[in-house]
Amino acid sequence: MWAREGVNDEYVFNVVRDGVPGSIMPPHGLSETELWMLVSFMASLSEGGRDAEFVGDAGNGRRLFADNCAECHRAGAEAGGVLGPALTGVTRRRSPEALMQSIREPSERIERGFRPVTVETDAESVTGVLKNEDAFSLQLVTEAQSLRAFRRDGVRQLNRLGASLMPVFSEAELDAGELADLLAFLHGNQ
Repeated sequence: MWAREGVNDEYVFNVVRDGVPGSIMPPHGLSETELWMLVSFMASLSEGGRDAEFVGDAGNGRRLFADNCAECHRAGAEAGGVLGPALTGVTRRRSPEALMQSIREPSERIERGFRPVTVETDAESVTGVLKNEDAFSLQLVTEAQSLRAFRRDGVRQLNRLGASLMPVFSEAELDAGELADLLAFLHGNQ
């Protein structure tokens, strides 16, 4: 489904929530969190990199990972940050095309657990990625990569940000050969 032009997570979310008029697909009364979980699960089924070929210089990819990615991500035994998702086994779960899009356009598809927010209290404003929320509290990993919890009654405002905290890696920052090297490194770090 995601391979069709104009289809992204938000589109699928809306289709599942609203249904398809004139079809057997009814609207669903799931909560927003449950809908996003379902969309994430559906997306994980649609993208596979198991049979994909990853050709590149994994040694150079390791250097590129250390220089550009390790501050926020981990891969295999490589030390790294926790702000972004762990990338161990990512080439088994996602196609090369999907991985390239995530690197070139990180705001197009932001996985649950990594959606950026700013929490405003009377004392501070904190930006990070939302890990969990319920009726009484919310937890996030801050840009400084510390886990913070906030009681709902102490949150003045929760702003859900549209843009990923991950920087865009255009062709100027990471050329096609370097991108192939990075993916070859990640493929070797299953």
